Amino acid sequence: MSKDDQIAFETALFLRAAAVETELRRILGARPLTGEIVRPERLTAAMRHGVLNGGKRLRPFLVMESAALFSADNDAALRVAAALECVHCYSLIHDDLPAMDDDDLRRGQPTVHKAFDEATAILAGDALLTLAFDIIADEATALPA
Repeated sequence: MSKDDQIAFETALFLRAAAVETELRRILGARPLTGEIVRPERLTAAMRHGVLNGGKRLRPFLVMESAALFSADNDAALRVAAALECVHCYSLIHDDLPAMDDDDLRRGQPTVHKAFDEATAILAGDALLTLAFDIIADEATALPA
């Protein structure tokens, strides 16, 4: 890989990561989402803590680049990429729990179960997994047939 190719890749990764971060902030900032009755603030804060604490966002990058290869709608691809990141963060939150790895830090920050508590971490992870399905099932994510 040439230096120019490396710079192009790093730039594309940065731009896609920034777009996904913005979308995740939008999704986790909306209250309530369609179909939700209530989203407790403590749960929302724990979800944000688990998702918006950095990371390379490589999985969403791969989703968006793959979608671009097939000229898929960019907004729909962005939503799918955000959903995939929610699934990934759910797995990290649950992996950090005392019954699993019992990690204190994730990306240099306290893990969700340390920043909140174990029960809230379990619920936040579960909520992120459910949110991913909500995003994918939403009409705004559907690609035209």
